[in-house]
Amino acid sequence: MIKANELEQFRSLLLTLQARLRGDVQDLTREALDNGQDSKTPTHMAELGTETYEQEFSLRMMESEQDILDEVQQALHRIEKGTYGLCQRCVEAGKPPGKSTIPKLRLKVIPYARNCVECERKRESHSHR
Repeated sequence: MIKANELEQFRSLLLTLQARLRGDVQDLTREALDNGQDSKTPTHMAELGTETYEQEFSLRMMESEQDILDEVQQALHRIEKGTYGLCQRCVEAGKPPGKSTIPKLRLKVIPYARNCVECERKRESHSHR
């Protein structure tokens, strides 16, 4: 299990990540939805294509960052519930709490991780089929 002081460190890490992602999502939203008021209207098809590509790219990035932001918010909720650091798939499979923890090293790298490495590999292999 994760100690109280470590839990506070993870909470702080998640809150910092959440603040950065919120700013990024807002910036990407403004960039993607900017209707060209700051620039000239494209007069050539290539310019229009470039502008469209950039807008689509910004929208995809915004969607990806929004997904991570959602994961961060769910991780903060797990801290509040007292389930942070437990692998959701292991718990669903009925493993006892001592056998269903996510390694702290993984949480330091991906603080919003829901699953241990083994369960995440299984999940990813099933989703690629």
